[in-house]
Amino acid sequence: MDQGVIAWLPNNGPAKEDGPTKDRGKDRGGAASQPPRRIFFDRRELDLILRLYGRMVAAGEWRDYAMADGAEAAIFAVHRRTSEQPLYRIEKRPALARKQGAFAVLGADGRVLKRGHELANVLSVLERKLLKLVEAD
Repeated sequence: MDQGVIAWLPNNGPAKEDGPTKDRGKDRGGAASQPPRRIFFDRRELDLILRLYGRMVAAGEWRDYAMADGAEAAIFAVHRRTSEQPLYRIEKRPALARKQGAFAVLGADGRVLKRGHELANVLSVLERKLLKLVEAD
């Protein structure tokens, strides 16, 4: 009884060495497959976000941040303390650019506070938190 040798091929599952391998829909053409495109903020967008972050840190509202890039979205999350959940998330989702706008600010509970096509307009919802009433003497 000759069973042959089983070879494990990445992303293709087991196939017998002495028999033909099944192509399971993978593109095996001559061109190398490219990794998925990662979404991130460009320099101008990151500058706007970090300026707001600096003002909020100076006001004592925020203390930490985290950034994440992904295949669908780039996220800038701000925290009051490092160990807490983010207070706000600033997201860039290019897939929504023609519909609702690529940029959004989400609250801690996941609600969309503001969404739009221009980052400066979307960030204005967070800048309002800096405005405080000052009593005149």
